[in-house]
Amino acid sequence: MSPAGTPRKAPKTPGVQPADNGTPELEIALLRRGVGLRDAGRERCAGCQRTPLVGETVYVDDRGFVFCELCRALEPVPPREARVVHGPEYGHTMKLTDHRAA
Repeated sequence: MSPAGTPRKAPKTPGVQPADNGTPELEIALLRRGVGLRDAGRERCAGCQRTPLVGETVYVDDRGFVFCELCRALEPVPPREARVVHGPEYGHTMKLTDHRAA
């Protein structure tokens, strides 16, 4: 056994191949288009191109570029603003308050 726990003579596995399960080409094209449109609307870090997670703080510089916490440390200019990334439900929920007389 090698240190990683795989037998030394284990056969190499081929790379991931796309499944050819008879899916129509139009369906695949529409799916890719939808994923591309959804991805285009997301914010990405200008430094590493990573999509920030919900709850993560992002920083906006004077040029309007968004940076994550890790890439902000590499920028020489301090950020113009910092804000928390919200999920898709933000602004669509209701907070119930109790207005009964105490």
